[in-house]
Amino acid sequence: MSAKRDGIEILARQVVETYAAKGMKLATVESCTGGMVAAAITDIAGSSAVLDRGFVTYSNDAKTDLVGVEAQTLEANGAVSEAVACEMAEGGVRRSRGLVAIAITGVAGPGGGSESKPVGLVHFACASPDGTTHREERFGDIGRAEIRIRSVEMALRMLLVAIEHS
Repeated sequence: MSAKRDGIEILARQVVETYAAKGMKLATVESCTGGMVAAAITDIAGSSAVLDRGFVTYSNDAKTDLVGVEAQTLEANGAVSEAVACEMAEGGVRRSRGLVAIAITGVAGPGGGSESKPVGLVHFACASPDGTTHREERFGDIGRAEIRIRSVEMALRMLLVAIEHS
């Protein structure tokens, strides 16, 4: 197993154990990672006690239909934005039995970037009983696979921070 995969497994195990110990469920709302966070969590035995559901909201229509991102938010800000990430996370909580939801939207490349939204730009949001937190990462054009892996790691870390305060 690679060091990166080992790191993701360790983080996912921590998420499962921590959420299970608190009796809390979570949801994932993923765009550029296409379900990789949910997959990392479900690789861990006992994850069914923790993961309520995962939404893959790759298209704008999916963001609207599945988790209620407002069309006007998408039009005004674009899919890769703080506003959309926050609405994705909040919608994930509303449309699941999770008390916490992590959302990810970004430009994994190799194409699709622009001057204002370059390849490697990823927005994360985590909705929890304490509110919604946002984080922006600019990983750079380091390759599609690497951007997605680093995004999974960041999402798992944010899930751990969210539960520490609950």
